[in-house]
Amino acid sequence: MKKSHYFPIVGLAIVLLFLSSCQKPKDLVFKDFKNLTVDKLTFANAQLKVDLVYYNPNNFSLQLSRTDLDIFVDSTFLGHSLQDVQISIPKKADFTLPLKVDLDVKNLLKNGIFSLLKKDVKVKMVGSVKIGKAGVYKSFPVNYTSVQNLSMFK
Repeated sequence: MKKSHYFPIVGLAIVLLFLSSCQKPKDLVFKDFKNLTVDKLTFANAQLKVDLVYYNPNNFSLQLSRTDLDIFVDSTFLGHSLQDVQISIPKKADFTLPLKVDLDVKNLLKNGIFSLLKKDVKVKMVGSVKIGKAGVYKSFPVNYTSVQNLSMFK
């Protein structure tokens, strides 16, 4: 009976392929925001729409299925975003996440209206996103802070 000399090589290749496909994803890199608009504006509530541009530094594509975020501007609660979405995240490329934020207008008018008039503001997002691949999803915490130019008087 002949022994196959290829079995160890094929076995090693399968193990290496399996290990490389199960690596922990690197953090997505925030790049920019665009198309900032206010929708459904009343004295009680409003909705903010914005497209967030990110870069995926991973060597594999991902799927984003849910966002659950609180947004703060200069430490003042701006609003909450809870979305069930299906967004394909390509490998080693930029992608856009359309985000809808339900604004807390009463709190914003009472505590944070001057923040929106400043040239640069500190924007903080706290919460979680659900990201996965091939139907297997996991929640990842989000705690992102950045200084952004949001001035209405550019």
